[in-house]
Amino acid sequence: MSGTIRTKGGRGRLGSVLSGLAVAVGCVLFLGGFGWGAVLYQPYTVPTDSMTPTLDVGSKILAQRIDGDEVRRGDVVVFSDPLWGASPMVKRVVAVGGDTVACCDRDGRLTVNGKPVDEPYLRPGIGGRTVASGQDFSATVPAGNLFLLGDDRNTSLDSRTHLEEAGRGSVPRSAVVGRVDAVVWPAKGLLEPAEGFAGLPGGISRPGPFTALRTAITAGVALILLGAAYGPVARLLTRRRPDGPRPGVRERVEA
Repeated sequence: MSGTIRTKGGRGRLGSVLSGLAVAVGCVLFLGGFGWGAVLYQPYTVPTDSMTPTLDVGSKILAQRIDGDEVRRGDVVVFSDPLWGASPMVKRVVAVGGDTVACCDRDGRLTVNGKPVDEPYLRPGIGGRTVASGQDFSATVPAGNLFLLGDDRNTSLDSRTHLEEAGRGSVPRSAVVGRVDAVVWPAKGLLEPAEGFAGLPGGISRPGPFTALRTAITAGVALILLGAAYGPVARLLTRRRPDGPRPGVRERVEA
């Protein structure tokens, strides 16, 4: 009498191979995501309340390393200018070189080249009315420069404070070291695009690769955990299985 012996060794070896592959792929995604993120982004801590409610005091933010020439209206940028202080600062770009920026129209809105801009991210003032600035101003931005305001227009020291200086309160594009893409703590995620500037020439910037990097890192962690869990789970199931052949399965041996 001849026959075969059914064993679980093949399936066990396949499971081990697949679990090892999952861990390997997970490590590549996890480490690759972190490594690429470190190349593209620079972390910062927000020191003041001038950008509330968009950025709270103490928020941990990620700024994508970009060239100042890539900055568009509506971007929240990190910059450093000696006339503004020695430390990096965070403000929102509301006008670029050649623009005439003014405030306020009869509805309390900022205007750029005569076009009113809706800014839903602003903190409401007294009585709940949102006003783009507590002080009226008008300035034409020199070529190659940026006009910057905080989102809390009641407390922010920004381009309005420097209107009497050279450059009419603006800073050179070369002063920009990064564009804020996301808030990682508290976990607010991506910043909302400033759609109010979308109708102006050049449009607005789109989010960087933060979401793709976060997805890669999360998937990497999941694969590592699943692959690492295979061995202990398989051993636990084997110990719980009763001895002898399972019901309905006949073991055939060669005599």
